[in-house]
Amino acid sequence: MTIVRHSDGSLEVPIVPERQHGDDVVADAGASPDAAPAPTTRLLHPGEGGFNEALAEWDLQQNPDRAPAVSTATGRQDAMKVVHEVAVSPDHEVAAALENVHDPEASGEALRHVLVGGVHSVEAFSDEVAKSEGDDPLPSHKMTKIIGEVLAELDK
Repeated sequence: MTIVRHSDGSLEVPIVPERQHGDDVVADAGASPDAAPAPTTRLLHPGEGGFNEALAEWDLQQNPDRAPAVSTATGRQDAMKVVHEVAVSPDHEVAAALENVHDPEASGEALRHVLVGGVHSVEAFSDEVAKSEGDDPLPSHKMTKIIGEVLAELDK
């Protein structure tokens, strides 16, 4: 089962229930006592525990052969400009913000590198964007959502 990204930025992640043993299981009539229960899912929204990790995993699912994310200085600078432009845009236009990016691949790699670092990395990136653009830092859940939208647009 794979992670599904919804248009609102939420992620549906698979949850495999813990396996129960012997006396802990009350078998249904005709069911095998060794049969594994079907996996369930959980809906995660930006800012919830585990969301950043799930978003990084979702991104990896999109291209499993991709090498580990490496952030370059120019890719990071462009990535900061893009997320700031999307954040302040009244229409939240991701495609328009990406039009002025010199190297979209490098920007995407920089954003993937931020996600892989987890919540603290996203918070530090938000602070860095705020200082660079002379604005207030975005809360990490909003920054994570924008990063996910930019990566989804880059993967089109």
